Amino acid sequence: MAMEVTQLLLNAQSIDGSVRKQAEDSLKQFQEHNLPAFLFSLSGELANEDKPADSRKLAGLILKNALDAKEQHRKFELVQRWLMLDATVKSQIKAGLLKTLSSPVPDARSTAAQVIAKVAGIELPQKQWSELIGSLLSNVHQLPPHVKQSTLETLGYLCEEVSPDAVEQDHVNKILTVVVQGMSSSEGNNDVRLAAIRALYNALGFAQANFSNDMERDYIMRVVCEAALSKEEKNRQAAFECLVSIASMYYEKLTPYMNDIFTITAKAVREDVESVALQAIEFWSSICDEEIDILEEYGGDFTGDSDVQCSYFVKQALNVLVPILLETLLKQEEDQDQDEGAWNIAMAGGTCLGLVARAVGDDIVPLVMPFIEENITKPDWRQREAATYAFGSILEGPSPDKLTPIVNVALNFMLSALTKDPNTHVKDTTAWTLGRIFEFLHGSTMDAPIITPENCQQIVTVLLQSMTDVPNVAGKACGALYFLAQGYEDVGPSSPLTPYFQEIVQALLTVTHREDAGECRLRTAAYETLNEVVRCSTDETATLVLQLVPVIMLELHNTLEGQKLSSDEREKQGELQGLLCGCLQVIIQKLGASEQTKYGFMQFADQIMGLFLRVFACKSATVHEEAMLAIGSLAYACGPEFAKYMPEFYKYLEMGLQNFEEYQVCSVTVGVVGDICRALENKVLPYCDGIMTQLLKDLSSNQLHRSVKPPIFSCLGDIALATGQDFEKYLMYAMPMLQSAAELSAHTAGADDEMIDYTNSLRNGILEAYSGILQGFKNSTKIQLLIPYAPHILQFLDSIYMEKDMDDLVMRTAIGVLGDLADTLGSNAGTMIQNSLSSRDFLNECLSSEDGSIKESAEWTKLAITRAISA
Repeated sequence: MAMEVTQLLLNAQSIDGSVRKQAEDSLKQFQEHNLPAFLFSLSGELANEDKPADSRKLAGLILKNALDAKEQHRKFELVQRWLMLDATVKSQIKAGLLKTLSSPVPDARSTAAQVIAKVAGIELPQKQWSELIGSLLSNVHQLPPHVKQSTLETLGYLCEEVSPDAVEQDHVNKILTVVVQGMSSSEGNNDVRLAAIRALYNALGFAQANFSNDMERDYIMRVVCEAALSKEEKNRQAAFECLVSIASMYYEKLTPYMNDIFTITAKAVREDVESVALQAIEFWSSICDEEIDILEEYGGDFTGDSDVQCSYFVKQALNVLVPILLETLLKQEEDQDQDEGAWNIAMAGGTCLGLVARAVGDDIVPLVMPFIEENITKPDWRQREAATYAFGSILEGPSPDKLTPIVNVALNFMLSALTKDPNTHVKDTTAWTLGRIFEFLHGSTMDAPIITPENCQQIVTVLLQSMTDVPNVAGKACGALYFLAQGYEDVGPSSPLTPYFQEIVQALLTVTHREDAGECRLRTAAYETLNEVVRCSTDETATLVLQLVPVIMLELHNTLEGQKLSSDEREKQGELQGLLCGCLQVIIQKLGASEQTKYGFMQFADQIMGLFLRVFACKSATVHEEAMLAIGSLAYACGPEFAKYMPEFYKYLEMGLQNFEEYQVCSVTVGVVGDICRALENKVLPYCDGIMTQLLKDLSSNQLHRSVKPPIFSCLGDIALATGQDFEKYLMYAMPMLQSAAELSAHTAGADDEMIDYTNSLRNGILEAYSGILQGFKNSTKIQLLIPYAPHILQFLDSIYMEKDMDDLVMRTAIGVLGDLADTLGSNAGTMIQNSLSSRDFLNECLSSEDGSIKESAEWTKLAITRAISA
């Protein structure tokens, strides 16, 4: 088989499709027929110096993919499969991998390094392969530089794969020692040095204890800063990447090093090649992010015992940092506006300048204004564009009081530049800057409006004219109009945009039909803006919104007419259907919100639903999602009338709930089940068996993405609320499911922030389910069915109160559930609540909450408990 495997691996890379397919099928059969032999022969191929480099590399990649996958459930299966393999086979595979680290072939070494890390990621947490780190560390001291290089590379990948708690501190210290030694300027071999710098980048998460020790931290920081001045570009880039990571991981330890870091980042931004300069700018962006987060969380008041202090590095560096960033704005690339993924030093500098503005507020304005005034009218487009970009970048952060007078002076100039500047780059940035002005300085909360009856018409005229410009400028003009409309969302019965509504809608529809609307996301921008203009419109324009319904319906109808399409065309058609369904959803929400506008709209409901059902017949996930959301809005607008659509729609609802692969579709469908329950109330009963079966299946599946589970629990509450005491037949299935999830989510000891956020959303879903069930059974003859579950619900409330990590939403829902218990179960719950561990403390805490909605819920709960106890 060994000879055959080599040939199969080479054939699997053949340019001849049929040869390739046959080889892939044979490899798959071999894997299914005899997995241990398959993996062993792959590791043998990778380790064998007589084999071709191409077959060795592919052998390693297949081996790596047999150990890991992106989807959680698949990854879990592969891990279990490896752990169950025969120990002798595993030992032989691992020995082959370690041997490959000293291969003279770079690709073979690098692939082996990745596979070793994957195996370590599985075995080290299980307390297996304990000798691995020791043997890697002894490898580092071997003479041939290529062995040292591949071993450092392996240690780097290992730190990426394994969580810090799976490696004992003694090993961490030794890994860091060899890595930092490999980075130092005394290391003669450049490949070794680069591998060491990259390994440190991955190992930083392990270095908590080392960064808390002054001597060790000084040593690490010195070596990183030295590497940032290396002669080799790749070394400098990798060293700055380490600094970026250190800025976010160890911000509070940076004070002693900031002078040196400022000097080397400033030099890199001004003089180094772009790849290095970008990372040097990124360092300051990271520092800004940290300081913005700290200031948002704590305001400006740091007490001696705050766990994080703001060191105000950005403020201290401001006078020197801002001029350096302004210089970068002049280094634009000719075609950056056309390329969606473009990223260069000018864009990085502008982004960083925007973060600096958010970190320091008003202080940035006097440092940037002279640059703008000096360059905004220069003949060279680069100077005009840089000045405009600088202005747009500092509009978020400083106070409206500081910015409004400047914007009032600048606005006319900007509007003129948008139509008259000869350069497309300048127009693109001008339209973006206008959008930022409208986003941050226009709206009902502003004291001094920058848009007045006098200039509103001019603004609309200029933006509509600009929408006929080249795609990138037209797209930014749509964006500016989006924020202009949004600022008028809460203006009362009459909007300053009303006189221009028809003209705006017509102009946006014209943009969607442009030949080049596919470029620069122009069509998407036009529909998003149309949606916002409709969403923020007032009753004055309701008849015009109604006239839009048949127009959008016809557009959607046209995408459904059966022409044969290539896969590329089908994808574009799917995108367009998604945009049109999204547009209809906004219109339905708008017209369905009040009785007088709903009446006119209902004449179209049957046709719209017919179109949505036809969209489902086209098999594209994004379309399903948008159509599903629109149907949710339609259900809400139609109310009980929606029942007539259920026989035909139900199969698509079921398909959505079964769609594990595209879990967003599943999540949206769960939300729509809630909308339908609210619309149909007990008319939903005939469909509940099927829906409940699928929801309970979803909850017990380990293949469904975890983010869908909290909304499913909330949905159980919606169903219970809609069906009332008829929910009885589902109690014996739903309640145990809720109880086990409640137990899992009660405790979060040792969880990271992301896990705590998820746990809170899970708790909220569970509490919403309990709330819906309790309210659904209220005043029914079957209340006694819920009494056995009350102690568990109370215990859940006790335990999450004791954990002290509830967010405000969970707190409000939880105190509401306490009230629902008392309200529905009356005297049956009164005594239990009186005897519970923490109900009184929890209630008192909520009664004195700063949050109005928590306080309101708590006052209602207090009344309900008083009634229950006195009953």
